[in-house]
Amino acid sequence: MVAQLTRKLNLGTENIIARIALTYSLSKDCKLDISKLKDSGGKEYSKSVLFGDYLDYYLGMVAMHYGLHITDKDLSKYVKLHIDHGLTLINADFESASNLDSFDYIIGKIASGITLIKN
Repeated sequence: MVAQLTRKLNLGTENIIARIALTYSLSKDCKLDISKLKDSGGKEYSKSVLFGDYLDYYLGMVAMHYGLHITDKDLSKYVKLHIDHGLTLINADFESASNLDSFDYIIGKIASGITLIKN
């Protein structure tokens, strides 16, 4: 699904949609069950490729969400859960509105996030 959404949204590299998916999932404020972790199907990324210079920020967001220490052994599993969940949410958005423009979609999500912060 990562490659498919990357092409659909014309975002360049796959790590961008993964970052968006992670934060989108976290924005839904749901706690995911680690026992529901699915196999990645052979597709894996190193931390540096996935998050670049912002690794600590992304890991920190997930750790705070679950009340975990940044060195917790399960933290990477929660990251994967939220990336998968976010990809599923984004994919569902595009399936329900086939004429959805990727730029408008991303800007709309950013705008709605900013509105939440203001209120």
